[in-house]
Amino acid sequence: MSLFDYFGQIFSSDMAIDLGTANTLIYVKSRGVILSEPSVVAYHVKDGVKKVLAVGEDAKLMLGRTPGSIEAIRPMREGVIADFDTAEEMIKHFIRKVHKRSTFSKPKVIVCVPHGATPVEKRAIRQSVMSAGARRAGLIAEPIAAAIGAGMPITDPTGNMVVDIGGGTTEVAVLSLGDIVYARSIRVGGDRMDDAIISYLRRQQNLLIGESTAERIKTTIGSARMPDDGRGASMQIRGRDLLNGVPKEIDISQAQVAEALTETVQQICEAVMTALETTPPDLAADIVDRGVMLTGGGALLGDLDLALREQTGLAVSIADESLNCVALGTGKALEYEKQLRHAIDYDS
Repeated sequence: MSLFDYFGQIFSSDMAIDLGTANTLIYVKSRGVILSEPSVVAYHVKDGVKKVLAVGEDAKLMLGRTPGSIEAIRPMREGVIADFDTAEEMIKHFIRKVHKRSTFSKPKVIVCVPHGATPVEKRAIRQSVMSAGARRAGLIAEPIAAAIGAGMPITDPTGNMVVDIGGGTTEVAVLSLGDIVYARSIRVGGDRMDDAIISYLRRQQNLLIGESTAERIKTTIGSARMPDDGRGASMQIRGRDLLNGVPKEIDISQAQVAEALTETVQQICEAVMTALETTPPDLAADIVDRGVMLTGGGALLGDLDLALREQTGLAVSIADESLNCVALGTGKALEYEKQLRHAIDYDS
């Protein structure tokens, strides 16, 4: 280790990053989760030259509302980097925001990646983090991070099942003895739910709405199953009438949202059922005892735990801090690196 690296290590604040499709969270060693912002970057484009205008919360407000000279981009798609340069700018901005030490101090960073990420996708994430100023970049599988963050005893010789529903992917995994026994990553998550709501309203109501309105519908009255009274709560939404092209306001009910989300919820349920069918019998017996743990922002969709319970017949619970589970788990991997070194990949 050079003297430069040695001093960089002393003065740096090592961090864990949950680089999500919808939100990026940063956990700093000994301080906890200190940043949670949308994974969005806004550029000002002039004469073909791009200049970063806003990152995170400010940039998200611009999505779908930009003039021709401003471009708002989400660099993450389905849990992996879709736009390399923009992702690098975003990571740089967030690291600078939390790491306010001297310029020569470089943090060690652990980033979570979807279980199904290809070597090329992993290399892109590692390279972005290194280019953004990390001293060393490690990767940890998202299901392991989610299970650790949810407080599951994954190092015990017993089966634990975690379902992490993020913005771009749903990770279904069975863990035992600190590692993955079975895992499957499906490219279905919060974004797919938003798209389903947009398509449903276009088809059924001839109304075109934007992504931010779809997200508001999902978080306000979203439900994974039909309400008992057949209608449920309702809310007013605005969009563009596709028949005559003018803005229009309508009421949408919980039952309509549940109908829109039927296919997406079914895909998540099927992924869980496939995992249960593939699990070794002794671990399956443990899962009957312990149940299934839901983590991620998608776990907050109304009645999703009940929908899964009806399909599987198992006890389904939602993690206490489901939104932060992956970031907390990645942070714990950073804090207890020696015990969890088998789960952290510094080489691929």
